[in-house]
Parts: sequence; structure tokens; C-alpha cells
Amino acid sequence: MKKVLVVGLLFCLPALAWADDVVPTVTSNAAAIAGVQSHLDYVWTLVAAALVFFMQAGFAMVESGFTRAKSAVNIMMKNLMDFAVGSLAFWAIGFGIMFGATTTGWFGTSGFFLSDFQPGGDPWVLAFWMFQVVFAATAATIVSGAMAERTKFVGYLVYSAAISAFIYPVFGHWAWGNLFHGDGWLGKLGFIDFAGSTVVHSIGGWAALAGAIVIGPRIGKFAKDGRVKAIPGHNIPLAALGVFILWLGWFGFNPGSTTAGTKDIAMIFVNTNLAAAAGSVFAMITAWLIFKKPEVGMTLNGALAGLVAITAGCNNVSPTSSIIIGAIAGVVVVLSVLFFDRVHVDDPVGAISVHGVCGAWGTLAAGLFNIGGATSQIIGVQLLGIVAAFMWSFGTCFVLFTLIKKTIGLRVSEEEEMEGLDITEHGGHAYNDFQMLN
Repeated sequence: MKKVLVVGLLFCLPALAWADDVVPTVTSNAAAIAGVQSHLDYVWTLVAAALVFFMQAGFAMVESGFTRAKSAVNIMMKNLMDFAVGSLAFWAIGFGIMFGATTTGWFGTSGFFLSDFQPGGDPWVLAFWMFQVVFAATAATIVSGAMAERTKFVGYLVYSAAISAFIYPVFGHWAWGNLFHGDGWLGKLGFIDFAGSTVVHSIGGWAALAGAIVIGPRIGKFAKDGRVKAIPGHNIPLAALGVFILWLGWFGFNPGSTTAGTKDIAMIFVNTNLAAAAGSVFAMITAWLIFKKPEVGMTLNGALAGLVAITAGCNNVSPTSSIIIGAIAGVVVVLSVLFFDRVHVDDPVGAISVHGVCGAWGTLAAGLFNIGGATSQIIGVQLLGIVAAFMWSFGTCFVLFTLIKKTIGLRVSEEEEMEGLDITEHGGHAYNDFQMLN
């Protein structure tokens, strides 16, 4: 015990000597606190970025599980390339468009190739870029599931680069440009979308709708008489694991959007979780009433619908409101999936409904349930943002997919689709030791 005390005193002596020479002041304490806070902001932002990056694995698992085994490799490759190709495109062009300085308010004209960072300069731009690139990848990868099992890989790569370099960043500038050097017109109007119900999810969801329409349904999805034929996913446990990973990742997605390690993240955590829980429960109930069974696919998508819906207003609605927002999203996602089936839009994973439709609902809900009160002006701006997102993303992506279709090709041949994209596009199977029956 005496040895421990002696060693402890030896370690304390330098600190005591320093205390004799330097007397803390209000100014020095404030500087020290500011330094600690600054470092905490960096750490929290980058940890949150890592959580959002991990969502890419969640998307890959959900999409693969909800589709057939013969295209599992293709799903994994598309999700991988969404992040790899998207990172390079966002570094070269997208970040500058989204956050570069501008005098027009429409898109940025500086910051390409991450030129805002200079050696020896402020490294915050690096942390901010890292957090933003994982959001860009999320928007891009939403489309993968909606166009699964019939899309040419090379055509998909062109889309992935285009959305990360231009389509997503332009709308991102309109709404979020003021977070760095920009000054987008929606942001100036007071558009509420804290973490991206519309900026990320609806942009991806409406792009998915355009892609699903242009490419057409999978072979066998709709009978000649118009009946909808179910094409079950090959691995529901994998899809469920993906949803749990996405739920976890959303604790980086929403609270991380503070880009600051402050006490504000506590309520955002709670709101995010409650909305997901309510979405899952109410989707299960809705599906149970319609199908007479608590259907697992709808229940899983209900959790994602709640998460998407709360993303816009996670910092400006109460926990009780977040439950209402999530519950409505859970009901809406089931009805929306059934609607798109009836109009013969084939979306194997429900991406359009989860991200596009529930993203729009969440953006409107951020205004309706605003803690500071909902006014006609707030609701009007929210509706304007929703409509602008649909027109921009659906319109540009419809043109993009049509151009890809008429040039390098968007859809594989009927024979390739029947055999499966894993072997025809990538030369291998996800499950080599098992016989593929479909």
C-alpha cells in the first residue's frame, strides 16, 4: 500500500509544480473547455459517420434477403459500388455542388476535389466530408433494391456515379447548402429536414420509382390477367439482421446530424427509437388485419418506415409526437406497397414506399408536429420541399435511366434474368454448395 502511495505522489508532483507556475483564469478555462468540445465534436461526428457507413451493410442484407438467391452476389456488388464509386464521385464533384459557395442558391461552384482542405488548414472539412459522403451513399443505394434481379451492372454503375456526383448534391444544396459554404433556396425559406427524410430518403425513393418504371417488372411478377404474383425472398433472417443493423446505424444518422457532441443528441436518440418501434408495431397490425397473419416482411419494413419518417423532425418534435409519426408511417408503408403492386410497379424490397412515400410523410410531419408550433407558412414550405424533391429526383432519374436504356442498356436479357445475375453478370454464385431452384 505504501509503494502505491509513493508512486502516486511521484506522478502528481509534475502537476503540482505546474500548478505553482500557472494560475487558471476564466479565459484559460474557457479556452480549455472549447478545445475539449471541439475535439468531442470531431470524435462524435466521425463515430456517427462510421455508424451510417455500417448502414450500407444493412441495406445489402435487407435487399439480398428480400430477393432470390440467384442474384445475391449482384446485390452485394451494387451496394459495395454505391459506396466506392459514390465516394469518388462525391469527392470530385458532388461535395462542391452541395456545399460550395454560390451566388445563385441553386448549386455550388467551388470545393471540387475537396479543394476546401489545404495541408495545415482547418481539418473540419475532412470530418464534415466524411459524414456527408455516407449520406450520399445511402441515397444512392436505395435504388438498388427497387431495380433488383434485372438490372445490367454496367448501367447501374453509371446511375450510381450520376446520383452521387450531381442529382443528390443539387437538391442537397437547396436544403442543406448553408451547413457549410452554400446558401440553398429551400434552406433560406426555413425548410425543416434535420437529417434527411427528403434530402436523402425521398431523393433515393423517387429515383427508385423512376428506375422501376423504366426497367419494368421482373419476369413472372404479374400474370397476363393482371394478378400480382408473389416472389418470396430467399433469406428472411438475413433481411431481419439487415433491419437491426439499419436501426443501429440510424443512431448515427439522426443524432450525428448535430455534428456536435452536445446534450441535444439525447432526445434525438429517443425520438429515433420510438418512431422505429411504433412503425414496426403498426405495420405488423396493419398487415395482420389485411393478410390475417403478422407478416414478417411488412413488419420489418415498418421499422424502416418509422426511421425514415422521423429523420426530418427528430430534433424538433416531442417523443410522443415521434410515436405518432412512426405509427402513421407503419400503416402508410403497408398500404403503399400494396398500391405499387396494384399499379404494376415491381419493387422487390418496398424501397419506394419506405423511402420515397414515408420520407415525404416524415417531412410533412416535421412541420405538423413542430415543437414551436405549426403554421401555414411552415407547412407550405414543407410541401414545397416535398414537391421539389419529387420533381427533381424523379424527373432527372427518369431521363437518366431512359438514356442508359437506349445506349449501353439497362436491363439484362430474359435468359440472363432467368439464370440469375450472379452467374451471368459476375461469374459466380453466392451459395456454391447449394442447388439453385429459382
